[in-house]
Amino acid sequence: MSDAPVGVYVSGNGKQSMKANLLGFGEVEVNGERYDHDIVIDAGNVKKRKKGVSKCFRDKYGHTPLSAKEDIPWGGDQLIVGTGVYGNLPIMPTVEAEAKRRGIKLIAVPTEQACRLLSSVKRRKTHAVLHVTC
Repeated sequence: MSDAPVGVYVSGNGKQSMKANLLGFGEVEVNGERYDHDIVIDAGNVKKRKKGVSKCFRDKYGHTPLSAKEDIPWGGDQLIVGTGVYGNLPIMPTVEAEAKRRGIKLIAVPTEQACRLLSSVKRRKTHAVLHVTC
């Protein structure tokens, strides 16, 4: 087995998928750029997750959860949520309810698996939240 980080890459023209790797606890690489914080991918555009609006729920969940108050990329027909290295990111029921209301398939899996799933989605249709720690 290779010592290279777990990740994916789908070759092709400009309609290729995102290339994402969980490099280790607290760090992810997307299309060659490294991030040491949670990220949001909206139609292939990467930005920092702003979880401050969810911190008020931290005591209830023991960790800052993903809440519907955040800027979640609802633009596609599915939302991939990487729940962390150990899969510990709580997802509030309001997020699940909003996804259902919008007809969006919510896929919540540990971040390493989420990175692999990104390979099956064309870049412009990629909508994801990746938690990089626990």
